[in-house]
Amino acid sequence: MPARIDVVGENRPAVVRLLSCLLLSSLMLLALTASALADGFPATSALAEKGFVVGAQARLLDSGESLGSIAPDQQMTPASVSKLYTAAAALSQWGPQKRFTTELRSDGDIVDGVLKGDLILDGGGDPGMTSEDYWLLVQGLASRGIRRIDGRVLASQWRFGPVTCVTTDRCDARTRTRHAFDAQLTSTAVDFATWCTRVMPGEAEGVPARLASCAGTTPLTQVDNRVTTVAQGNTAISAERTTLNGQDTLVVSGQIPLGSGPSSVYRSSANPTDQTLKTLESLMQNAGIAVTGGFASTSTRPSDSTQVLSAVDGKPLQEQILRMLNYSNNFMADVLALDLVSGNPTMASAGATLNAFANGIPGHGPVNLRSGSGLTPESQTSARGVTALLDYMYHQPALFPVFVAGMQTPVNGPMNFIRRGSQRFQQSVMIKTGTLNEPVPVRAVAGYFRTQSGRWGAFTVMVNGRAPTPYINWTTTLEAVSSDIDTMIASN
Repeated sequence: MPARIDVVGENRPAVVRLLSCLLLSSLMLLALTASALADGFPATSALAEKGFVVGAQARLLDSGESLGSIAPDQQMTPASVSKLYTAAAALSQWGPQKRFTTELRSDGDIVDGVLKGDLILDGGGDPGMTSEDYWLLVQGLASRGIRRIDGRVLASQWRFGPVTCVTTDRCDARTRTRHAFDAQLTSTAVDFATWCTRVMPGEAEGVPARLASCAGTTPLTQVDNRVTTVAQGNTAISAERTTLNGQDTLVVSGQIPLGSGPSSVYRSSANPTDQTLKTLESLMQNAGIAVTGGFASTSTRPSDSTQVLSAVDGKPLQEQILRMLNYSNNFMADVLALDLVSGNPTMASAGATLNAFANGIPGHGPVNLRSGSGLTPESQTSARGVTALLDYMYHQPALFPVFVAGMQTPVNGPMNFIRRGSQRFQQSVMIKTGTLNEPVPVRAVAGYFRTQSGRWGAFTVMVNGRAPTPYINWTTTLEAVSSDIDTMIASN
């Protein structure tokens, strides 16, 4: 029977020394273990020395072997890496061939080419509806011989919209913006809730440039044209959308040289349903369909007595996800997240739905997503969590090809800023990045890699600032990450 250690009297100092040694040994072991794991990210770990919070993890997906980590359980802001959760949840719920249907409905009769009653646009929550899709809807009416609507054209947002903004970007964009990423959200949008204007040189030096809608010859909203045609030089155009009394105005400034091709400008609309109605009005005019009752929005669901006069099925989900991830489209991501919610979706319920999905992933850990796009700086997850998501999707054979196809391989991806690191790194990884600059800088990157021997791995690196400064750019971040992942690729 082992002797009992009595921690009293003369034995106390010796026992205290023994316990201190054991504690020191344990701390040294933990430090060595942490150091060994961080050895997988030596370049990335140096970013923490510059005052940034860093979380990272990498593992092989066939064996689960860890290749390195830095504070993998640290809760951090993922920015647009959040879109990986949206893509995974949508694929898991609907499968790659899901299509959203947008309909034109009415309970009126068609008599001698006249629709006797209101025409209702039943927005299906399609995140990718374009002007071309609405053209098809209108052509469906024309094919029925409709030449006049004796009633109103109503855009129904009964599924969701206008969705209350929860970020500074979107709230500010209700009155003014210089961006396209801050578009408002509705189930009845067109062209990702952004105005697109083409700028072309005038016929002579010194005259104003010519402007047109990207979908037609005339801009669909009010335009203040301050672009001048110049004899030579570079095209330099800036644009701002302002809104006063419900009217959007695009203020377009700069210069465009003679002989230049068109330059497209995208700015989010303040009221995407109004933009949709203006698009429908223009398309109906072009198709020779008159409307006597005007155009308006409604939140009322079309009654069961209405019949479908024209319908368009949107692109399959696999194509929508490719576009959403490749171009990091915030509008598409947040609309998809809202589509996942039954009932009356809000940004809060969309985030809760994504959290529930993440909580079902083995080994994920805590998560608190506030949006599907990542525009919300309050969103939190960990490097371990994102890597667990990537691991989970890798092991879904029917979904993984679509999921990974939406990510970018740096050597040929549409975003030039990710073309960093060795050729081996650029050709062997598929990644999604995330960027925020306010209230603190965020640079996040996650994805898959193939090793020299053909094995699959997954990794996540998130770098968050502690304050608005110091600023960190993507070159610094990707040079560190690519160096570390390249070593893992070469070593396995």
